[in-house]
Amino acid sequence: MTQQSTVVAQMRQLIQLLAKHNHAYYVMDTPEIEDSEYDQLFHQLKALEEQYPELTQPDSPTNKVGGKALSKFESVTHAVPMLSLGNVFNAEDLFAFARRAEERLPNQKIEYDVELKFDGLAISLWYENGILIRGVTRGDGETGEDITQNVKTIRNLPQVLTSNETEIPTLLEVRGEVLMPKSGFEKLNAENEAKGEKIFANPRNAAAGSLRQLDPAIAASRPLAFYAYGIAQCEPNHGQSTMSASLEWLTQFGFAVGERHFICDNIQDVQKAYEQMIIDRPSLSVEIDGMVIKVNSLKQQQTLGFLSREPRWATAYKFPAVAALTTVENIDWQVGRTGTLTPVARLNPVAVGGVTVSNVTLHNIGEIHRLDVRVGDTVSVYRSGDVIPKVEKVWPEFRPVETVEIQLPECCPVCSSPVVMPEGEALARCSGGLYCAAQRIEAIRHFVSRKAMDIEGLGDRWAESLLHLDLLKDVADIYSLHEHREKLLTIEKMGEKSVQNLIDSIENSKKTTLGAFIYALGIRGVGETTARMLANTFQTFDAIRHADLDALKKTPDVGDITAEWIVDFFQAPHNLEVVDRLLAAGIHWDAPIAPTRQPLNGESWVITGTLSSMGRDEATQMLQALGARVSGSVSSKTKCVVAGEKAGSKLEKAEKLGVPVMTEQEFIIFVQQHNG
Repeated sequence: MTQQSTVVAQMRQLIQLLAKHNHAYYVMDTPEIEDSEYDQLFHQLKALEEQYPELTQPDSPTNKVGGKALSKFESVTHAVPMLSLGNVFNAEDLFAFARRAEERLPNQKIEYDVELKFDGLAISLWYENGILIRGVTRGDGETGEDITQNVKTIRNLPQVLTSNETEIPTLLEVRGEVLMPKSGFEKLNAENEAKGEKIFANPRNAAAGSLRQLDPAIAASRPLAFYAYGIAQCEPNHGQSTMSASLEWLTQFGFAVGERHFICDNIQDVQKAYEQMIIDRPSLSVEIDGMVIKVNSLKQQQTLGFLSREPRWATAYKFPAVAALTTVENIDWQVGRTGTLTPVARLNPVAVGGVTVSNVTLHNIGEIHRLDVRVGDTVSVYRSGDVIPKVEKVWPEFRPVETVEIQLPECCPVCSSPVVMPEGEALARCSGGLYCAAQRIEAIRHFVSRKAMDIEGLGDRWAESLLHLDLLKDVADIYSLHEHREKLLTIEKMGEKSVQNLIDSIENSKKTTLGAFIYALGIRGVGETTARMLANTFQTFDAIRHADLDALKKTPDVGDITAEWIVDFFQAPHNLEVVDRLLAAGIHWDAPIAPTRQPLNGESWVITGTLSSMGRDEATQMLQALGARVSGSVSSKTKCVVAGEKAGSKLEKAEKLGVPVMTEQEFIIFVQQHNG
């Protein structure tokens, strides 16, 4: 394919896309993409036409506005075409717009009229001798739809012009926007929802859908409002010399204009007004999507004139895009502190919502497959306010032929341990919990905690310092720290006494229990209770280490998924290497003694509220010593609930389900009886 044919193919593809979305936006009132996405497609086409003007297609939308009117309304040809505006998206573009105006108006002072850019439906109103005779939609800019009967139902729109201050013109054509104010939109949707009727996506759709009903009674029932933004014709001439004065003149006849309006002496003040409106936007009564910047002098407007589809004297300054198109350059997998693998799309940097976005999380492999996003794809990146950017859509029309479907990696990108994702789970994880560098801090924090190895003095700050000094690659290195006393003393606020206390605490931790050691390993799904059940059931570490799925599933408090996680952990060579080093360092325990009497074996108990004579941990240990499993939630399988002071929803649920409840005093007596 020649370069020329490639460029034409690109143009044709963009023209077809733009035509499709023009029709959806202007004609069907059901936009399928964000305005900012449309703008980017349009500018891609415009850039191609500027580079290859001889290849410009005859049906290019760069010379048109909107789409054709529907046949259900009478078509009307505009006496003065309703052209659209060019767009600027940042201060640099704005200043370039001003420079072009200054070049055509040499040695002239230019004042700017700055108005709200309404997000509604543009219409034209014709008045003859002060009587409203016609309301027409923009349509394709040349021809619109006659919606006069519906326009007459708009409450704030004058049907007869009256004024005590000025003469009524014989002909007046007013341009403006029909909107549905935010309060009316919310009320309409609430009423429709209550009646089980259609809910509108946004105020613009609601306004456009209301105006284009064949039955004017429907339009009359909707809270619509008209806001004027210009005069297309006036006979005799209104006599105003500026844009701002002409809008003020319209208010004398009862027309509403934007609630915020600025007259700026220079383009720098325009930028300041724009920045202020970004802040004030949420407090406005209507939705806007930017500001309209106009040369204020009507005489200067006439001198500047028009391009083929837009005036040279005005432009729309769009607010930061909530969506933008860019390409996926790569997809990397990041490993979190708990071992979760998260795919991250590396993007060709693009400005979205006021920030430059180059990385976007894709959450998990399921989301990748749902979107079918691939390296090389063109995607829409969405961001609104302070929301984290996300990939909202993939454009298959632009997909390169050589793309391949993304698959979950088999091995961890950090430590090469196997990646596991149990059936029914959405998140994949690295199985090298003790070894994986990405999980070190989390593994160390858990390993030294009070209910695990109980090593005092090794908090997050010091653990990070030890990692920085390359003294801790994994938890087994904790038991070699005594060999690096001098290096330890170089750590800020770690004096001789602190170092000795830490070394003593590490040495003391070597004498533990099998349950505490199993818990300290941080096997996913293995909490303190499960670890103790494993120790009591299998009696030795080797038995747990080599247990198969069936044996593990028979252990109290070990479900099918947890059993798989335990097997995965002990099948990872890196984990076994760390475990062997821990045992070689001298960690030991007495052989667990299986209780001879476990009257609550297999029963599920719940503790809720505040116990005055003991902590909940102590009460939990009492129940576990009797063979019970202590759960955090109440269900129909719960054997009993121990309720202390200020017991809340768990107590209510127990009473609702008919689960037996004990007070703290009854619980103490119960334990004494079973331990007697």
